[in-house]
Amino acid sequence: MFMREYREEDLEEVMAVADAGWRSIRQMNREALGDAVSDVLNPDGDARSKGLQVKAQIESGRYGIAVCEHEGVIVGFITWTVDGPVGEICNNASRQGTGLKGIGQTMYRFVLDEFRRAGVRIARVTTGLDWAHAPARRAYERAGFKKHLDFTTYYMELD
Repeated sequence: MFMREYREEDLEEVMAVADAGWRSIRQMNREALGDAVSDVLNPDGDARSKGLQVKAQIESGRYGIAVCEHEGVIVGFITWTVDGPVGEICNNASRQGTGLKGIGQTMYRFVLDEFRRAGVRIARVTTGLDWAHAPARRAYERAGFKKHLDFTTYYMELD
């Protein structure tokens, strides 16, 4: 398993990994927010929304992106930004059902090393506090993220 720079021909595979990786999160969001809000937030549907969001990040040119590969197959991807002394891990996911351990940790080490090379002093990542984000929280804590602030996002449908 190794990290490499993203290539244009990786796009469809990265989008598929993103969509599969967010399946339970989209399910939780729909249960919590209802169909009306979920349909506005994800107009292309829950099954494709995260892949399209990642595609937009890539095409914007404002994010770093790398993939984790094993035996010629993309098993994960990660995006990030650097803004002066702060680096932020953005969208990332590992391929479901590979049986491989350590994909997330491999990706986080890679990006944290990129941050260090860029002179970043603070690394940040944002994730949910719900059941669907529990695996992400555990992975970030294993990677060394210990300090956190808790937030709540409220939604209201307007007539």
